[in-house]
Amino acid sequence: MDSVLPPSLALLLLLMVANGAPILAQRLLGRRFDWPLDGGLVLSDQQRLLGGSKTVRGVVSALLLTPVAALMLGEPAWLGGLLALGAMAGDALSSFVKRRLGRPASSQALGLDQIPEALLPLLLVGEHLQLDALTITLLVVAFLILELLLSKLLYRLRIRKRPY
Repeated sequence: MDSVLPPSLALLLLLMVANGAPILAQRLLGRRFDWPLDGGLVLSDQQRLLGGSKTVRGVVSALLLTPVAALMLGEPAWLGGLLALGAMAGDALSSFVKRRLGRPASSQALGLDQIPEALLPLLLVGEHLQLDALTITLLVVAFLILELLLSKLLYRLRIRKRPY
């Protein structure tokens, strides 16, 4: 592989791309293609399955942009695609859990908002990349910290609607 970054740094950057792509797509496309991922399905607890902020546009943007970013970093496209898939699954899982806890869509839940969207993709690629538990843990912690810092910056730049 002709990676331009150390492997752990490349993984961290690709996780940021996967999780940032939906925000960028929303900013660029506005309300276009913001079809709810859950189709508006309401469960027996009277809460949406995922909530209105999880969209097809967000998932598609992550699945398109992350493999491109991987190639730009000298990594295989499949790695970007798998990380994006895992990140979007982790994000959906955290939304599902927040809805079951009665938390409104887009509400902040420290840890729950960051850990699944970093942990799931790393677990998906971990065996192939021979990532050990310590490396995965350190990457998840680094992602959590970076996500919190970048979120505040993107809010100040008026790219995000909320500072988290």
